[in-house]
Amino acid sequence: MTDAPLGTYADTWRRSIDSPEDFWMEAAQGLEWTTPPRAALEQRSETDWTWFPGGRLNTSYNALDRHVIAGRGAQTALIYDSAMTGTRISLTYLELLGRVAKFAGALRANGVGTGDRVIIYLPMIPEAVIAMLACARIGAIHSVVFGGFAANELAVRIDDARPSVIVTASGGLEPGRAVEYLPLVQKALALSAGSVHTVLVRNRESIPGSAADYADESVSWLDWADEEDNAAPADPVSMASEDPLYILYTSGTTGNPKGIVRDNGGHAVALAWSMRNIYNISPGDVYWAASDVGWVVGHSYIVYAPLLAGATSIIYEGKPIGTPDAGAFWRVIEDYKVKVLFTAPTAVRAIRRVDPDLAELARYDVTSLTSLFLAGERLDPETFHWANDGLHCPVVDHWWQTETGWAICANPLGIEALETRPGSATVPVPGYEIDILDSKGHKVKRVGKDGNIAIRLPLPPGTLLGIWGSAERFQSAYLSAFPGYYATGDSGHFDDDGYLYIMGRTDDVINVAGHRLSTGSLEEVLTLHPAVAECAVLGVRDALKGQRAAGFVTLKAGATINHDTLARELVALVRENVGPVAAFRDVTILDRLPKTRSGKILRKTIRQIVDGEPYTVPPTIEDPTVLDDLIHAVTASAHKASAETARTKTAVTTAPQH
Repeated sequence: MTDAPLGTYADTWRRSIDSPEDFWMEAAQGLEWTTPPRAALEQRSETDWTWFPGGRLNTSYNALDRHVIAGRGAQTALIYDSAMTGTRISLTYLELLGRVAKFAGALRANGVGTGDRVIIYLPMIPEAVIAMLACARIGAIHSVVFGGFAANELAVRIDDARPSVIVTASGGLEPGRAVEYLPLVQKALALSAGSVHTVLVRNRESIPGSAADYADESVSWLDWADEEDNAAPADPVSMASEDPLYILYTSGTTGNPKGIVRDNGGHAVALAWSMRNIYNISPGDVYWAASDVGWVVGHSYIVYAPLLAGATSIIYEGKPIGTPDAGAFWRVIEDYKVKVLFTAPTAVRAIRRVDPDLAELARYDVTSLTSLFLAGERLDPETFHWANDGLHCPVVDHWWQTETGWAICANPLGIEALETRPGSATVPVPGYEIDILDSKGHKVKRVGKDGNIAIRLPLPPGTLLGIWGSAERFQSAYLSAFPGYYATGDSGHFDDDGYLYIMGRTDDVINVAGHRLSTGSLEEVLTLHPAVAECAVLGVRDALKGQRAAGFVTLKAGATINHDTLARELVALVRENVGPVAAFRDVTILDRLPKTRSGKILRKTIRQIVDGEPYTVPPTIEDPTVLDDLIHAVTASAHKASAETARTKTAVTTAPQH
């Protein structure tokens, strides 16, 4: 595709804002269109726009066929590395195209057509990528749901998307256990309204269960391999730029998941542009997003972006630690000469906790790695320094959301490698115009003052098209808080040089006796302690102050500090760095923090448990047993506090009178 315009980052960003039509039409030249768009942008109103109107293309064709036609069919497109089974498979672009075309034919033979929905409920195996690209090939809309998701949560998504087909496998593998999927699918079908007529099952040798084990008068259970083998390859279908490519569900504030809808044209243009200009990836480079296809990172940067860019993508089945050790990531980098690694800060913190001195890193040659990109949770400065000093390559904390589909802020290494500043997501990516607003929607004028981070409309290509089935929900959730802006729901500030600092979700700003405090700032302080691996700070209910800050921390491997001593030292750290206004005194030390499967700490659930409120175990939780440990620790802490209060009262009552 075409490179960014000559000049610095600032020149490129300014041109994208002042001349978006020229900027994005140039970017679109990097793809093949069956019908070229008549314009880059068509804006019908402030809140209603379309990218590349009139244009038609096929995303699967652009990810596969065009590279084969260009003579690069023998290049490796996809590497599957399973730390769980020891399996390693490489597929060239020609081989991957062949399998995608055949499976697209299998879907079509089972009644799937343009605009129909297909739910993909698979583990991290090559078939997950194949199924997504096969749907894109015939114009079907895929919705990936984590393999192993609870049956009732799967049923909710079935009833919202109304798919005709579910693509699944006999099961997935977690360290020390196998998760059987087929009983969960069967239960979800029984709970749902009955849109599904076919279930395609990929058998895995290590996990029992197959399509033959299930029989249902209303649903056909079919073997994936048989259907693929017997299918005629399907040709790519030309799709309008604004036609939906996929639905990806994210948590909704009402408890009902929101189905984020992505288009074909804007999505392909933005992701292809991002690979060259943000990640500095060229055709043939090896790119590894250590995530899951169930998350937006997996959609964008395991499947679509690397293949659109003609790179080699890695799909990894395993963990950063424990499969078998904390050197798992470094082994993959050495084996495949990975140029760029993209993962979540929690993965790096997990490695740091187990291997704080990076002893495992010394066993591997990771000199191929030119940069480490992190997103999904705020990257604390201590973890940044640890990774930066250990890997000796740029560590980029970049910021984006499920809704945007690609980075809002980043260090654009393919345009200009900017100075990296710990705690900052660097600068707005071209296409994004960001303002910091107060609660009334006015711009915050003072540099360094936190406020609501908002993006001027229209959003750039690649961002959400809307919410599946509800235009009103799209408006109310994102566009109504600040007219003319998309409300990110995050808070933060710019520094004097235009670097953006994300301090957390807007509901992570706590009010302690009238003082507004950022939990992100408090977390930065706690991670300064050499024994702390990771932490979360929350605002919990306080009868006197309204809210008070409570810290929850885990320790690095080998840390032997007394817990009471650690708590006192952390309280002193906050007092020294933030001041007594924080009124910080509550520290709970845990073995593990409750997290989602993508590594986000479940702050809301922790707060509800501490405040004694009813809570629902989130369907995205990685390990529900962690909540039991949290409840035990919180209960023990409450008993200890009550005992100390009672002793204090006794001491006051019995004190000698003068």
